[in-house]
Amino acid sequence: MKRILVTEDETAIREFEVINLRRSGYDVVETDSGEKALEMFEYYNGDFDLAVIDIMLPGIDGLTLCKALRQKSDSLGIILLTAKTQEIDKISGLMLGADDYITKPFSPSELVARVDALYRRVALNTMRSENNFKEEIRFGEFVLNLKNRVLKKHGKIIELTQVEFQIMEYFFSNPGSVLSRKQMLHYVWGDEYHGEEKIVDVNIRRLRMKIEDNPSTPEHIVTVWGMGYKWEN
Repeated sequence: MKRILVTEDETAIREFEVINLRRSGYDVVETDSGEKALEMFEYYNGDFDLAVIDIMLPGIDGLTLCKALRQKSDSLGIILLTAKTQEIDKISGLMLGADDYITKPFSPSELVARVDALYRRVALNTMRSENNFKEEIRFGEFVLNLKNRVLKKHGKIIELTQVEFQIMEYFFSNPGSVLSRKQMLHYVWGDEYHGEEKIVDVNIRRLRMKIEDNPSTPEHIVTVWGMGYKWEN
């Protein structure tokens, strides 16, 4: 069963989300606060595929909840719900480990489409981790284990979200090739993704902070101005 954790304090909006997600085949666990969301995550032993979180929550806010859930699970798909005026919160959420965001107000079709797209990525990652199709890709001090979904640098594990791992997998599969933002969106977020391309830039910035010795002057994830990014060994 596709299990999703929905955290929204406004009853009408939460009911709207729950009804449409259940109609689309999801097993929805709903909460109205960050505290309850963490309790439910523990109660179900983290057995969730996705989480949809409103940023503006009482008590533990959505960004704090996003960070806490990401620390508990690298594979959980996380979507944040934001208002049009919360531009800085969108960037902050992505930096904290969210996979995507939806701007309010949104239609049932947009909600379900974005959730379905993220679920497919989560399911694909799970399938890949369970199938030993190619164990590792090595580049210099980096080793990307495709079965265990782990990246190591000099033998030390670098914690990655599923989106970050997919970006690294794309880079390692195309070393030295310039990958445009649009190509990366299609590979990582899927053909049906209709969000903004800047989500790629935020994830690249986050990756550089994790893997580069000096993120401000990256040696591996290099910007090719006007075109995109490429991996240099």
